[in-house]
Amino acid sequence: MGQGEGAACCTKIITKTMVAKHPDEAARFVADLERARWHDRALWFVREKRDRMAHTVPEWEQLRQTATEIKQYVLTHLDQLLLQFAENAEKNGIHVHWARDAAEHNEILLSIIQRHNARRIVKSKSMLTEECQLNPFLERHGLEVVDTDLGEWIVQLRQEHPSHIVMPAIHIKKEEVGETFHRHLGTEKGASDPKYLTEAARQRLRQQFLQAEIGITGVNFAIAETGGFVVCTNEGNADLGVSLPSVHIACMGIEKLIPRASDLGVFLRLLARSATGQPITTYTSHFHGPRDEASEMHLVLVDNGRSELLGTPEFQNSLKCIRCGACMNTCPVYRRSGGHSYHSTVPGPIGSILAPSRDPKAYSSLPHACSLCGSCTDVCPVKIDLHHQLYTWRNKLALKGLLSADKRWGMKLASIVMQRPRLFAWIGSVGRWKLRHFPRFLLYNRLLNPWGRQRELPVAPKKSFRAEYRQKQK
Repeated sequence: MGQGEGAACCTKIITKTMVAKHPDEAARFVADLERARWHDRALWFVREKRDRMAHTVPEWEQLRQTATEIKQYVLTHLDQLLLQFAENAEKNGIHVHWARDAAEHNEILLSIIQRHNARRIVKSKSMLTEECQLNPFLERHGLEVVDTDLGEWIVQLRQEHPSHIVMPAIHIKKEEVGETFHRHLGTEKGASDPKYLTEAARQRLRQQFLQAEIGITGVNFAIAETGGFVVCTNEGNADLGVSLPSVHIACMGIEKLIPRASDLGVFLRLLARSATGQPITTYTSHFHGPRDEASEMHLVLVDNGRSELLGTPEFQNSLKCIRCGACMNTCPVYRRSGGHSYHSTVPGPIGSILAPSRDPKAYSSLPHACSLCGSCTDVCPVKIDLHHQLYTWRNKLALKGLLSADKRWGMKLASIVMQRPRLFAWIGSVGRWKLRHFPRFLLYNRLLNPWGRQRELPVAPKKSFRAEYRQKQK
């Protein structure tokens, strides 16, 4: 599977005025306890691989620091670097297009496709095109779009959205993939052998590659110095998808720039290790222009809210993200609630920062889908202060009056208690007594204590901290 190609800064265009709240969607995911546990273990396995790979690189922390400094330079010189990149790309024979938003991005692609009278398009994994809802837009104009990343293709066949930016189908079991392939590809009913299913996918996708008239990719990194760009995949689908058609369209968020070719090695060493625990992606493909005189290469540079985010000091660091997905793999909330519970193109910790930046009211629940454990910040390869930004969003949502009633009243009640030391001490003593003496079925009752469905409290101490402290002071 690819790793964050052309990843999006902002969230998917939402046609509703409100999206479902994360706690409600998470509750539905957790209701299938077996799936929730399997999802949790699968992602933690990837997180452990990341740790092992990071420990094999003695200069890992130096790489992270260098990467964040390079990205900081990009953010503070973005206007200059964009112009430099566009100028060099055009010198290379690439047609450069500028899109203010998702709608303009889609119209640009449609105009290119219609100009070539094309009907069949193959697309490698691009979270930017997910952000812009490109597939349904092109399908409404009678065009056939096939996602060629295996995970993306699986969710496309199931008419779902990716639940992870690197592993789009991580929420789907192999038995369900077998059912999907039986329905759409005619594979044997009940088949779940990964090799058999992968071969069936390969044979069908090969036909799509051979028939394609346009190839679309995302962009992992664009180099201002050279005007070239890089796409990273593990399946080689991006290479095949743009090698056979005569037209290659690359879609890129304006934040994907790096200044020099020499900077690329820093990010390539960080990306695969952080994303999937590999030393490097299987395919790191460099593009510097159309392959011959009969071919065309187009590059669409998309803003779609990124400039506005860049002007927000508290959250502009989120634009450093290289879309490795490491924050999702480590996040205890994401692992247990699934990516679809976020209703955002980019889920998890980074998505919980980006989505409210687009629409604070619709995504007001996402910054609260966080335990503030800081694990996301610890693993981020470009050192984004994720949990600090999530905490800042909570404050901003409160100031905007977007806190839910239970949180508002809960905080008021907590304020009343904490301003009265005697009341605080008395409630603490009552709580400790109840935790030690109440029957378990009352403490963890599914109706009275929904919080306890997935959590186990530690054994309550007999004395409070203040009592222990006073005793030790004597």
